[in-house]
This record gives sequence, C-alpha cells and structure tokens, in this order.
Amino acid sequence: MDSKPLVQITLPIFTPVMKADQIAEHICNWLQKQLLERTQKGFVVGVSGGIDSAVTSTLCAMTKAPTLVVSLPIRQQETEWNRASEHMNWLKQRYANVDTLELNLEPVWNAIEKSFSEVHENHLVMANTRSRLRMLALYAFAGSRSYLVAGTGNKVEDFGIGFFTKYGDGGVDLSPIADLFKSEVYALGHYLNLCTSILQAAPTDGLFADGRTDEDQIGASYDELEWAMKLPPSFDLNALSERERWVWQEFTRRNRQNAHKMQAIPVCTIPEAIKY
Repeated sequence: MDSKPLVQITLPIFTPVMKADQIAEHICNWLQKQLLERTQKGFVVGVSGGIDSAVTSTLCAMTKAPTLVVSLPIRQQETEWNRASEHMNWLKQRYANVDTLELNLEPVWNAIEKSFSEVHENHLVMANTRSRLRMLALYAFAGSRSYLVAGTGNKVEDFGIGFFTKYGDGGVDLSPIADLFKSEVYALGHYLNLCTSILQAAPTDGLFADGRTDEDQIGASYDELEWAMKLPPSFDLNALSERERWVWQEFTRRNRQNAHKMQAIPVCTIPEAIKY
C-alpha cells in the first residue's frame, strides 16, 4: 500500500437534511420492541466520552426503560474520562430511568498485563484485550439485571472497515445505530443536544495509552471512509485524485482484511451420510 497523501478530501461534517426526529423515534420504538421480544427489562451501555456511545445511551434512555450507563476506565485519558462523566451526569439530570456506574478496571488490567507477559508488548493485541475486558464487565451487569447490552458501533465501523474488536465492543446484544454513517450519528447528536465537548471531540476508541484518535489509527477521516463506502460499483478509478484513490484503496483493504468480523462464524456442516 502506498503511503497516504496528506491532503484530505473536503466533505461536510454532518448531514443537516437528515430527519433526525423521525430517526430517533424509530430507533426508540425498535429498542422497545427488542425488549418485549426478548423479555428483558432494560439496557446496559458502556460510554467512552465519544459521540457513538453518547447517542446510543441517550436513545436507550429515551425509551423510558431502565438504562444502566457504565464508564469503564483503564488508564484512560483525562479528557475522555471527563467527557464520559459529563455525559452520564447530563443523562441523569434528564431521565429518571437512568442509573450510572463507574468501575475502574485498572487493577484487573494490571493483573492481566502481568499474566500476559508473553504478548503484552504487542500493543494491538493488548488494545483488543482491553476491549474484551470491558465486554466481560458489561455482560456481568446485564446478566445480573436481565438487561440487553446495546452496541455503539456505526455503519462505517461495523460494515465498512470492521473497525471494532471481535468479542470486545463487537460483542453486543443489539446495535441501535449500526445503520447510520458517522456523519448521521453526529447529526443525531446535534438533534439530541448532547454535550458540546462530545460533539467537538475527535473520535477515539480509547484503547491505547497514548490517546491516539481513530484517524491516527486508520489514516483517513470518517467523512472520507463514508465517501469511499458510498462510491458506486461503476466509478472511474482514474477520475479520482491521489488522495481519493488512497482512501478508496485503504477502505477496500480494511474491508477485505476484516471481513471475518462482519460475517457469520463459519460452521463446518457434517454430511448426514457420514454422521451415522
């Protein structure tokens, strides 16, 4: 893969024409239906201080079903922790059905790091392990209350480039915003009047101690990835700028590389003729 051109594609920050009120109502109705069909009592949402988890937790709260909003810091950047706390306080002030909880997982993480001495220098492996530890905690709370774990992935992450941890933040019971592009999640966040600090923060998964952003990891912005995901099959590659070609190639590479995350787990089916 060629090194990335520095000049980004100029795209709008969010989609202003989206029918945010109707989308919010639709998602809330869908969430309520999921609770009834699965005979569960409420929702658990892990919040990071980012836009996706803020929108998801707010939509869950708007259903009026019991909603537990959990912050699970592990050597978290102070700015991320502050945004998560600000959002949890904002939710509690507006929705009586919201409970909040902060559980510092750093002591558990320290023990895992010590036990995983063989691999702890592999930063990507340990970042994914951190995500899986948080999933374990969310399911513990959900199981103890008969709640559903609500995922916070958007369309680009979940179905474009597979930018999530398998059995980590990808381990959820339902995905309320996975059919929304990042720009649409921002538009919904503006409609919901979320905290300004969250609306203005650079997206990050919070899994690395150095506080790197999603764009630092991917090399492209969500606006650019959304553009690449929307390209028609018959587009002319030669008509693209150098940056556009790089973004499309990077999107395609990650889509293929992470296809295993976005497809059902392969099952080896045994022919009846050899089973008995």
